Amino acid sequence: MSTPTPTPGNDELLRSAGGGDERAWTEIVQRYSGLVGAVVRSYRLQDADAHDAEQRTWLRLVEHRAAVRDPQRLGGWLATTASRECLRILRESRAVVTDELDAVPDPERGVEDQVVDADTVSRLWTIVGALPPRGRTIMMELFAEEPRPYAEVARATGIPIGSLGPSRARLIDRVRHSFDTGAVVA
Repeated sequence: MSTPTPTPGNDELLRSAGGGDERAWTEIVQRYSGLVGAVVRSYRLQDADAHDAEQRTWLRLVEHRAAVRDPQRLGGWLATTASRECLRILRESRAVVTDELDAVPDPERGVEDQVVDADTVSRLWTIVGALPPRGRTIMMELFAEEPRPYAEVARATGIPIGSLGPSRARLIDRVRHSFDTGAVVA
């Protein structure tokens, strides 16, 4: 009687997959494709976007397989990644619609309004530029067109992740106050 081959653990599979073992990749996909698909379906994306979200999730695993801290929780990592990819796709599609709407001239808005908007943006960036380096980094990273995750901003600034939200709120108040008073506070 032959002894059944033990099922390899996720750590072994990730290691083998990283070494180019196609069977290991196939095993990972077979184990977790149902989970990834379920997470993506929960966002009710259009078929093409859902397919992209799934593909991006697997691509992130290929790119970051060595960074998976706890291979035994690979399912959680994949579910979180799939969720983030769905949200990114939703954000991207919303930006496309917004860009298309912005391209249509608004007959209600005159040149004066557009100049005022440009002046407002310029004043805000001047105020943000005058913040201390750490504050400037927080504002630029969290309010960029594609904001970075809190964990990355925390590493870049040296601020604990739990302190980023309160720091962000204080910075917004500071920028708002500077904007309202017309003073650039350093």
